[in-house]
Amino acid sequence: MARLLILGRTGQLASELVAQTAGEGWEVTALGRDGADFADPAACAAALGEHLPADAVINAAAYTGVDRAESEAALAHTINAETPGRLAALCAGRGVPFIHVSTDYVFDGTKPGPYMETDPVAPQTAYGRSKLAGEHAVLDAGGRSLIARTAWVYSAHGQNFVKTMLRLGAGRDELRVVDDQHGCPTAAPELARCLLVAAKAMAGGSKAGGVYHVAGADETSWASFADAIFDHATPHWGCRPAVIPITTAEYPTPAPRPANSRLDSSRFEAAFGTRPAGWEASLGQIVQKILISEK
Repeated sequence: MARLLILGRTGQLASELVAQTAGEGWEVTALGRDGADFADPAACAAALGEHLPADAVINAAAYTGVDRAESEAALAHTINAETPGRLAALCAGRGVPFIHVSTDYVFDGTKPGPYMETDPVAPQTAYGRSKLAGEHAVLDAGGRSLIARTAWVYSAHGQNFVKTMLRLGAGRDELRVVDDQHGCPTAAPELARCLLVAAKAMAGGSKAGGVYHVAGADETSWASFADAIFDHATPHWGCRPAVIPITTAEYPTPAPRPANSRLDSSRFEAAFGTRPAGWEASLGQIVQKILISEK
């Protein structure tokens, strides 16, 4: 039985990784913040070392507060770059494959089409800079590492756009949502499934590595995505708010959002034979799970 170590335990991706490995031929250890605090690189590396060797490590832990990072840039860098670099180096020294999750925020969002792995990076936020530094740190560690850039992740767990829309939209007549930012919503269950495929391949000796995009197959805008969320919620609510499309300029945030977050995942599909399904395939089921759990 292959041994898998998951860094993170209660977040969107970590929750799905743990759920999907049950009964699937993995011996799994998941380390949460109490067992591996990414704000303390040395302690986190020591905690990881206690659980090695393993056949693969997936790092699903991260600092994800995009706006908060503007005032906590040093902490974001420690959690998203310094600590992953230390962990990747430790895995490299033990010959353990290391999968690290990154983000569309490493790009500036100005490209007219989907981003490829070879496109120039130009993060516009403290969060994006910390994640790009993390990519460099992991790859510079010199081991068998895979960077999985993803975007617009949603699930029935943690905090995400779907849960926010359901919270804000309940009982309201209308909701103003940005319509000039486009991306590929990625269901956390699909992202987890794909990363486990990669982990199994790398544990089995696959030489695949480097940077890959792993995002949902279909694109949309935030406003259109919200509209679909409310379509699925209507049978539960009996009514729904109208979505009023607005521009990014009408909804200022401390950290600028990329206008284009679309990621082309064809390289990952070519390497591993799969990619996350489009958001329409799983959105209804996830909305239902959220609404049932909140009753």
